[in-house]
Amino acid sequence: MSFEKLCLHTITTKPWDLQTAVQKYAAAGIGGVSIWRDSAQAYSGGLKAAGDMTRSEGLEIVSYVRGGFFTGLDAASRQVAIDENKKLIDEAAELGAPLIVLVCGATPGQSLFTSREQIADGLAAVMPHAEAAGVKLGIEPLHPMYADSRSAVSTMAQSNAICDIVQHKNLGITVDVFHVWWDDALQAQIKLTGEKGRLFSFHICDWKNNPEDMLNDRGLMGEGVIDIPQIRSWVREAGFDGYDEVEIFSNRYWAMDQDEYLEKIKQAFLDTK
Repeated sequence: MSFEKLCLHTITTKPWDLQTAVQKYAAAGIGGVSIWRDSAQAYSGGLKAAGDMTRSEGLEIVSYVRGGFFTGLDAASRQVAIDENKKLIDEAAELGAPLIVLVCGATPGQSLFTSREQIADGLAAVMPHAEAAGVKLGIEPLHPMYADSRSAVSTMAQSNAICDIVQHKNLGITVDVFHVWWDDALQAQIKLTGEKGRLFSFHICDWKNNPEDMLNDRGLMGEGVIDIPQIRSWVREAGFDGYDEVEIFSNRYWAMDQDEYLEKIKQAFLDTK
């Protein structure tokens, strides 16, 4: 049983601080960690020290989470978002994270088409900064239930369209099964993303039947309706050889003993390989 290609997001075990999470993951044989901004900033030694500590435990930092939210009703608010994403890029570089995952944003009061145009403009504005810092940005399409205020980008096709507009080698896509499992064009879009060299990361969890909360009731792999092995096979066929990243928001799992929860994650990963 190997967990070298398994990565956990720190938000998955939210009750643990960064150092505890890193030490627990490493002791469990897990190979990677995606560090959420709040947990990194709470580390007393600063971002560089947080990155050094993580690597000293034998974990690879897979990504820094999360940037984006480029949309706004006025130019001033959109510029604030651009400036904030440049700051995030600097933080990722200091931490030693090669990738920032993006939740692109949506603004009530304007069309999704306008929001997508603003997302493309915002990305174009920050890409030179990302390239100079050696950091990649991954657009994460979100399930349409979040299209009101979290992301106007709901599909892989929309993500690829924005990448086509911006045309930068440091811009790609993060595939999260929770958000895209329902899309009948998913296989073709994953193949296209791989062909264009844009398949940057792969997130797993499960969509429970009749979830109690649309944000904080994600399931462990195998607990819901997503065919994770099928989607993983498409991702691998498209040339992706990176980590399976477990990203779970769950009030239920956050409330339980986190060591027990970590064992459940490992078993669920094995059961759905």
